Amino acid sequence: MKIAVTGATVQLGNTAIGELKNRVPKENIIALVRDLKKAANLGVEARRFDYNKPEILADALKGVDRLLLISSNDLSQRAQQHRNVIEAAKEAGVKWIVYTSLLHADESTLNLAGDHLETEKALKGSGVEYTLLRNGWYSENYTGSIPGAVQGGAFLGSAGDGKISSAPRADYANAAAIVISDQNHKGKVCELAGDNFYTLTDLAAEVSKQTGKTIPYKNLSETEYAEALKNMGLPEGFPNALANWDVSASKGDLFDNSYQLSKILGRPSTPISNSVKAALS
Repeated sequence: MKIAVTGATVQLGNTAIGELKNRVPKENIIALVRDLKKAANLGVEARRFDYNKPEILADALKGVDRLLLISSNDLSQRAQQHRNVIEAAKEAGVKWIVYTSLLHADESTLNLAGDHLETEKALKGSGVEYTLLRNGWYSENYTGSIPGAVQGGAFLGSAGDGKISSAPRADYANAAAIVISDQNHKGKVCELAGDNFYTLTDLAAEVSKQTGKTIPYKNLSETEYAEALKNMGLPEGFPNALANWDVSASKGDLFDNSYQLSKILGRPSTPISNSVKAALS
């Protein structure tokens, strides 16, 4: 049984490889990467794999039984990139694809949902068995702003009182490794999120508690928050995207209380307080 993981040298994919090595023989793991040099320290077989080069994908997937398809971070063309991979997997005879989608992708107002829904549709039409891991928000998406909030004296956002059920990347990677190691998960749609929700007011309070400083949450309009992010020097496109995602959070798009993540993990999800501590260390 050969398990391949796309995006194996970055963030979620890299952590998933590490988790898989604890569950299956490393000889059964294949890292699919754009740059083979970056995969040298993974300790598993690595094959060149580029979402934008469909002509090389099927060969790279030869002999693969199970594929963990980590969603692309190229927001401009990832739906097509995913279709390239799915078509190549079908051609190569991959038996099962596990895809990292978005929490409640079929209901979410997040502008990220469209690409994920297109990918889910492509999977359903491929004839290949699949599982959808609809991942919720990464805690790091918010805790990455903590150092700046401490320095500036306030945590900014446009999420209002929206409930956020986040978990760190490591929890989602662990869940992905567990799922793809157990064929009993075939055909499932898993809505994955942290056990306990928080608002950005709660997050700011936790930062205040751990730093001993008063760091309030300052809620801004979408336009105001985007402008503040631009003034902080964020790359073009990111300020508007981050502000828009916060507005979706205010509508409940980052909330889930089904506890499916912790059920897969066999333990509680990592609380936001731990992620705050990590961000401050």
